Amino acid sequence: MTTDRRRVLLAAPRGVCAGVDRAIKTVEKALEQYGAPVYVRHEIVHNKYVVKTLEKKGAIFVDETFEVPEGNIVIFSAHGVAPVVHDEAKRGKLATIDATCPLVTKVHKEAVRYAREDYDILLIGHEGHEEVIGTSGEAPDHIQLVDGPDDVGHVEVRDPEKVVWLSQTTLSVDETMETVGALKSKFPNLLSPPSDDICYATQNRQTAVKQMGAEADLVIVVGSKNSSNSVRLVEVALGAGAKDAHLVDYAEEIDETWLEGVNTVGVTSGASVPEILVEGVLEWLAARGYEDVEVVRSAEEHQRFALPHSLSSPHPKPPRPGGAP
Repeated sequence: MTTDRRRVLLAAPRGVCAGVDRAIKTVEKALEQYGAPVYVRHEIVHNKYVVKTLEKKGAIFVDETFEVPEGNIVIFSAHGVAPVVHDEAKRGKLATIDATCPLVTKVHKEAVRYAREDYDILLIGHEGHEEVIGTSGEAPDHIQLVDGPDDVGHVEVRDPEKVVWLSQTTLSVDETMETVGALKSKFPNLLSPPSDDICYATQNRQTAVKQMGAEADLVIVVGSKNSSNSVRLVEVALGAGAKDAHLVDYAEEIDETWLEGVNTVGVTSGASVPEILVEGVLEWLAARGYEDVEVVRSAEEHQRFALPHSLSSPHPKPPRPGGAP
């Protein structure tokens, strides 16, 4: 349903989640306490603006642990790393600070537990994503990736009575459950994890987009293209009935032709996106007549995660090279 007036439906909650907030603050606090440079393995979170901002403050982002000079500090990103990466840091005599989101750590612990109990673990996720690589590395002999419902036909297990599914935390809830349904049809005794692996923030942002999607002629999702949860929001918006949806890092990337015939614009942002970028999009839209903003709220979020211990203690000591902080 559309209206004759131009308006913006602004999703809530949106933007930075507790895990992302913790990861960004981890880098900022490490720079404050130990001085620049501080090295970060991979992007701390998948957002261009955040990475560029931290680089200006003295963070150096590297692809591999061996790129960090011996004796320096390396921070592991919010997406988590496999145990082999911790071993690499020890060999390189690096001080480590782990900014892995606690919800990702939860999935890692589940993988270790089920591997110890000799289950085949079916990890639902996207091949090549950093989180999937990290989780798979916890139990490589027990985990096989299932990249969506179409991948289920290729899955083989040792014992259909001892098989469990886990998932990447940033997936589409609907597609994940479709994959789980297909897996259960093939393996009726498939065990589910003790609690949902898809994070609360991912679910809340998808729910808000669903609520506004059917009313939106256009949905603009603020987020980077390598951000899984941001990409999913575009898909969810279209699935919910939005006539069009696009992903942008900055307001300047919006194409004015997208607004042709559009009365209602939905706006949201991925879980790694600072609010300043959403404000930029709202200002851009207001300058083109979309000044009326209505908030579409699906949930309240009050989650907070403490910083890694080496950064949150009253009188912090530098982390030990090659070991956990």
